[in-house]
Amino acid sequence: MTDGKLFVVSGPSGAGKSTVISAVMSGMSNLAFSVSATTREPRSGEEDGREYYFKTKAEFESLIEQGEFLEYAVYVDNYYGTPRAAVENMLRQGVNVILDIEVQGARKIRENAPEAVMIFFAPPSFMELERRLRDRGKDSDEKIKLRLQTARMELEFAKKYDYIIINKDIQVAADELRSIIVAESCRAKGRLIALKED
Repeated sequence: MTDGKLFVVSGPSGAGKSTVISAVMSGMSNLAFSVSATTREPRSGEEDGREYYFKTKAEFESLIEQGEFLEYAVYVDNYYGTPRAAVENMLRQGVNVILDIEVQGARKIRENAPEAVMIFFAPPSFMELERRLRDRGKDSDEKIKLRLQTARMELEFAKKYDYIIINKDIQVAADELRSIIVAESCRAKGRLIALKED
């Protein structure tokens, strides 16, 4: 059995990553979503272990010291990180894993797992990004301003990714993400290993 592939999705808050990933996950077998850990407060309707593993700052820092994260970063004053054991276990079982992580964390994954497939989600414009952030009704004006400033910095790193999806339309963006996953799963190197095993 060949190992699964690691797909890393990142981009500005409000670019629609979660919505598109959810649309792709519902129609693809052999694809697992890695739930991140965070110290931010749960939003209305979010459940521990589904959207995130919600941790206190002390709990998160203890996990850092134990080397329990594949990557972690601070984003808008909160920790976010990818639990190492779950991801590595799924990959060993031949399951493809998709991560939705911040640009800082994606850079660490690129260093530690250069074979990871890096996908950047961009909004069609900053005006649209601001509209989406305001329409969510989840953040204060101050938080939205900070998210927009962060988004400008994040866009500088888009050129370091393997693929860029400009999310104008959810269905088109989902089709593009699905196509990337299928194409990467068909690469000759992995298929030749599978043929030899048969």
